[in-house]
Amino acid sequence: MKRLLLVLFIAGSVQAQTDKEALTKLLNDFLAGASVNDAAMHDRFWADDLIYTGSSGRRVSKADIMKDVRSAPPPNAGDPAVVYTAEDVRINLYGTTAVVAFKLVGTTEHNGRREVGTYLNSGTFLKRKGMWQVVNWQATILPRPEEEAKKDIAAVEALFLAALVNDPKELEAHADESFVWTRNAGDQVTRKQLIDGAVHVSAEPSADAVITVFPNAAIVRRGAYTLTLVNRGGWRVVSMQW
Repeated sequence: MKRLLLVLFIAGSVQAQTDKEALTKLLNDFLAGASVNDAAMHDRFWADDLIYTGSSGRRVSKADIMKDVRSAPPPNAGDPAVVYTAEDVRINLYGTTAVVAFKLVGTTEHNGRREVGTYLNSGTFLKRKGMWQVVNWQATILPRPEEEAKKDIAAVEALFLAALVNDPKELEAHADESFVWTRNAGDQVTRKQLIDGAVHVSAEPSADAVITVFPNAAIVRRGAYTLTLVNRGGWRVVSMQW
């Protein structure tokens, strides 16, 4: 009996180690795929009955994720590149169920600048027909110290304003696709209109900046000028009033 129990214990330990190695590899493969918007890797990683709660509080399904991934336009040359990696990975196994918790690090590099965003992520995996997939996911952003965040935001705003005045095509790197400029007269200008040169800006606002930082957003005010940014693995401008 003791020998049988010992054999069963060893077999269980070996299986647990094998599962942990498989889950670690799956996580790393997924993050590498997510860094290049690999739809096939997303499809492999998420279960059909997934419940995903993002750091902004938005809850989505696998169908929502796949729609976003597949509809994303291909990156342009010179676009900021985001690389995702995992740190402090912890795996708890419960038979064919596993809880994986880790720190997600998103590193964005553009024009010689590096910006790092960190999140605490946890996922529940189920092993079905020999394959691990995520059925539940939770992401929580780790805010940077406020003064560091303000420096990052000020740098992004400076690049955005320089592009706005001197080279509107560079706005693709700093303004979100949803960007809207609401002018004082009440009319609105889109990012595409600015990039296409339909509207020209001749000067930057001159007033001193006042920056307010929130967990996933920031506001920059300069007199009558207001800029709103969101943090999506890197700060991007979503609206301007001026």
